[in-house]
Amino acid sequence: MVDIADIEKSALGPVYPPSPRVVAEAHVKSMEEYRKMYDRSINDPVAFWGDIAKQFYWKGAPEGRVFDYNFSKSNGRIFIKFMEGIKTNVCYNVIDRNIENGLGDNVAFYWEGNEPGDDSKVTYSELKRRVCQFANVLKAKGVKKGDHVAIYMPMILELPIAVLACARIGAPHSVVFGGFSAESLVDRILDSKCCLLVTADGLYRGKKLIELKSIADQAFQILKDRNYSLKCCIVVRHLLEDLDKKGPQEPPKRPSNIGWNEELDCWWHEEVANVSDECEPEWLDAEDPLFLLYTSGSTGKPKGVVHTQAGYLLYAATTFKYSFDYHHGDVYFCTADVGWITGHSYVVYGPLANGAPSIVFEGLPVYPDAGRYWDIVDKYKVSKFYTAPTAIRSLMRFGPDYVKKYSRKTLKVLGSVGEPLNPEAWRFYYEVIGNGECSISDTFWQTETGGHVLTPLPGCTPMKPGSVCFPFFGIKPVVLNEDGNEVQGQSEGYLAISQAWPSTMRTVYGDHERYENTYFGKFDGYYCTGDGCFRDKDGYFWITGRIDDCINVSGHLTSTAQVESALIEHDLVAEAAVVSYPHEIKGQCLYAFLTLIKGAEFSDEVVVQLKQQVRQKIGSIAVPDYIQDAPGLPKTRSGKIMRRVLRKIARNDHQLGDISTMADSSIIETLFQLRPASLK
Repeated sequence: MVDIADIEKSALGPVYPPSPRVVAEAHVKSMEEYRKMYDRSINDPVAFWGDIAKQFYWKGAPEGRVFDYNFSKSNGRIFIKFMEGIKTNVCYNVIDRNIENGLGDNVAFYWEGNEPGDDSKVTYSELKRRVCQFANVLKAKGVKKGDHVAIYMPMILELPIAVLACARIGAPHSVVFGGFSAESLVDRILDSKCCLLVTADGLYRGKKLIELKSIADQAFQILKDRNYSLKCCIVVRHLLEDLDKKGPQEPPKRPSNIGWNEELDCWWHEEVANVSDECEPEWLDAEDPLFLLYTSGSTGKPKGVVHTQAGYLLYAATTFKYSFDYHHGDVYFCTADVGWITGHSYVVYGPLANGAPSIVFEGLPVYPDAGRYWDIVDKYKVSKFYTAPTAIRSLMRFGPDYVKKYSRKTLKVLGSVGEPLNPEAWRFYYEVIGNGECSISDTFWQTETGGHVLTPLPGCTPMKPGSVCFPFFGIKPVVLNEDGNEVQGQSEGYLAISQAWPSTMRTVYGDHERYENTYFGKFDGYYCTGDGCFRDKDGYFWITGRIDDCINVSGHLTSTAQVESALIEHDLVAEAAVVSYPHEIKGQCLYAFLTLIKGAEFSDEVVVQLKQQVRQKIGSIAVPDYIQDAPGLPKTRSGKIMRRVLRKIARNDHQLGDISTMADSSIIETLFQLRPASLK
């Protein structure tokens, strides 16, 4: 959690005006104009979104109310419906429509590989041809409207092509981040009942080889053991293609173990060579699912967030246009992986919906050195850039020289996503990376929201370092106290939203009750974000951090319950408790307290085994940075672990507050003494 005292101090600090270069061409040039548009979006959302919808293609007309929703469980089932009954196809709207508008020869995606100089590009016309080919491959494999397709791939052009091919035929996609383990892939395939997997032979992250196909093969074995089978596994020949082009020097070696099941596996390039490059889009209802994307849940079981066609399309398109102030001719670079919602909304759908050229980046910000981002910015003349606070803090450690080596003169808007951007990192972003000449779009949103909900607008919003500023169009945020009452003016509390917007998630796949309880159960009548916030005297919003059992690590939401479950599966572990701990680069990391079974000895070897187990069960992003021996855990008399106290112990903070409900406080001093030596 962010210290509220630090936020209050920052709120009184300097306010930075928008960049004059951005204001000159901005879609929204003043706060007065913003407030007028915002008020209309709240008071007359049907007219507001109806005007935006006119630029896209629809068949027929909505049935009944254009925009209908219920946020109150006391009034019955929670639902959101937007333009229900109208027909559309998102793939058609983000590709074909642009070609019809004369953008066929314009670049849709630039691809920048792991190694500098490894690059390619695809125009809108070429993208349509390749998407149609792969859509026909999916259909030939038996995939039909409503079937779910799992995608487990590196950041290569085939990833957005696969995503868009699914959208074209009405088969909701479920993209799984390429850093997840075989078991995490299995969990998502089983929960979403996917019928087919698209993957690649492997990838390099810097110099590290990740054998995706090998991990997929492990997943297939687990699926087989659970009597679940897939129609097919389509494999992109990514690293082997590199070897053909470059010889044996780069990459240094091919994946060591590409298993091959003739009945299941097939090569992407062979399949697309045998099909037509024309594929009529499937016309879908506005409320048909577009995709599922899994996010961590406080119960430990990931939630399959469902987004639908029309509402998601309009919101992704509109937030992209206004949050980055996109104009024709801009080149846009988002560093996110499509395995996360940022990659869905702001690498694929949002940019394409605006006819923008977007960069798909496979590599790392510090490989081969810490100037990689800025090399790409200069190479493609990037004007709008979007990355995570973790990346900014990481680059800060290398100092300004790696930044100043490059001109970056085309940059106009710098965006931030995934977690609170602390004021120090904000100033480095503004002063060093942006040369004090760019507007900062520090955005707050979630997988569940589909797009930005709190953000400055680059051409009009005076910026406060560390603040996500004001609500986007259609978003009506409120600050709630513990009793669920709205508090006004300067205040701290729960961040909730009192009115639906087009891309509000529709349900948790297969578990609508969980959806209702998780997001609307705490405060009836409100969507609860799970985050705390502070609203200052000027009405600016500041995110204070998660208030549920999830931890934001490097912008990726991680369930403490899921990590604890993975730890407890070790034979020597009797009990586990995971809390957050401050981290210079990640913002927060995981700190685990472990109680071993009687007679077991805590050792470095056990720590290594436990970290490997979490890596295998979930993935490297969930591995705790610190694991501490805990002969006992502080608990209430009812047996509930007091994680508030454990967070204090992890930070070596002896001001524990009220511990009168603790069943046995004798363990506290022992836990302080057993903190890892590296933290003493």
